[in-house]
Amino acid sequence: MAERAARRCCLGWDFSTQQVKVVAVDAELSVFYEDSVQFDRDLVEFGTQGGVHVHKDGLTVTSPVLMWVQALDIILEKMKASGFDFSQVLALSGAGQQHGSVYWKTGASQVLTSLSPDLLLHEQLQACFSISNCPVWMDSSTAAQCRQLEAAVGGAQALSRLTGSRAYERFTGNQIAKIYQQNPEAYSHTERISLVSSFAASLFLGSYSPVDYSDGSGMNLLQIQDKVWSQACLGACAPRLEEKLGRPVPSCSVVGPISSYFVQRYGFPPECKVVAFTGDNPASLAGMRLEEGDIAVSPSTWDSFPKPVGPLRMHLAPPSGLCVHFCSFKNGSLMREKIRDESASGSWSEFSKALQSTEMGNGGNLGFYFDVMEITPEIIGRHRFSAENREVLAFPREVEIRALIEGQFMAKKIHAEALGYRVMPKTKILATGGASHNRDILQVLADVFGAPVYIIDTANSACVGSTYRAFHGLAAGTDMPFAEIVKLAPDPRLVATPTPGASQVRDHPNYILLRVRV
Repeated sequence: MAERAARRCCLGWDFSTQQVKVVAVDAELSVFYEDSVQFDRDLVEFGTQGGVHVHKDGLTVTSPVLMWVQALDIILEKMKASGFDFSQVLALSGAGQQHGSVYWKTGASQVLTSLSPDLLLHEQLQACFSISNCPVWMDSSTAAQCRQLEAAVGGAQALSRLTGSRAYERFTGNQIAKIYQQNPEAYSHTERISLVSSFAASLFLGSYSPVDYSDGSGMNLLQIQDKVWSQACLGACAPRLEEKLGRPVPSCSVVGPISSYFVQRYGFPPECKVVAFTGDNPASLAGMRLEEGDIAVSPSTWDSFPKPVGPLRMHLAPPSGLCVHFCSFKNGSLMREKIRDESASGSWSEFSKALQSTEMGNGGNLGFYFDVMEITPEIIGRHRFSAENREVLAFPREVEIRALIEGQFMAKKIHAEALGYRVMPKTKILATGGASHNRDILQVLADVFGAPVYIIDTANSACVGSTYRAFHGLAAGTDMPFAEIVKLAPDPRLVATPTPGASQVRDHPNYILLRVRV
């Protein structure tokens, strides 16, 4: 282990919904170290389910900020115990679940700059947050603030032109507005507001890291054409907000050297650079190296895929030099895990056998599964329809599993088509995220989209993309394009091609009706 860990490398971090992950990638862009801490399993004292707390109203969803800090402590201690040679780390970058926000209490900056290497981070940061349970991307409790923001700037279309998106309940500006309105004392005691990405970067910097352009574009606050905060949006959300956010920076920015805390406690070199952290989806795309016409599908905690520009929905993701537009869905892997537990005895192996035992098109049975309020369409509940197009209360377990998977992927394809996207002969689907290792799920994806599916060698694409971005940050000032940095990266591998006859399934009357329902 020590011999392998002695390579010069970059680290990539991912502070995702359910876990914190890290990978180490050497100069040849080979992954040689991976580790993770799962919140529900490894930090049971925080009592999360799927890494979050869903509140009694069913709309408010939060995560404990100290859980994220403690998870970082655990991983770093595990790396140290394994003999990982931190002195070989040239730079690091990372990703955070998008739209989550962290509220640093007045005086926290002084604590960050004077951390003792004798203590763990979470032991020293316990009193540094004005909000202990942070709103995350699954939160749907800010409908009133969304309408207020849109009204303040002249409507949804005007807000979309300004910030790239109409008002979304999970977006940070609306979450800040809610905190200011409902907990003004906590807001007044907040000296800095971070996204999960810039919060994680701040831990490594020992000072507040700026928000990068890419993750900042998912806040309903960034004026995307000029890449500055919109004064109209800031004013509509809360007072003195600009000073609490700091100035946004390009996604490839080196935001500073690593904190002396990490030098003294773990042996990082003092010259190790911290490159701006970004959102998990943009980081994944950096790791996947999309080409024109490709589709990236991320079957993870929240499912997402890039799509063309829509009139009211845009997301900017420039870390790799691409402008990408996302369509995101809340009921992703958490929903798949629930159906796995209910219909496959908690076993992915049994889940896959169910997919193998049922035919494409599921005999005309289809279902929509939304245990939390979905983003698009705005709907909640489980809705099953038989081959005769009658709503039914339940399916046999094998039918239930295929209905879930086919329905999820068909909904994504329909949304993409509604916005003008068409699968072309050269189109390939690049799959990443937690479900990208399940070949049976990916076969359904290939059949539904009618295109071959490829994966990269690691499911941790946000971490790998972050290491690529760290290497790119090391080349800052040389004008070296991102594509040149990643030319040594392994090519994606083909894992599934459309089954003959799949096009007939996509033309089944019930799937045509699905286009109307979603």
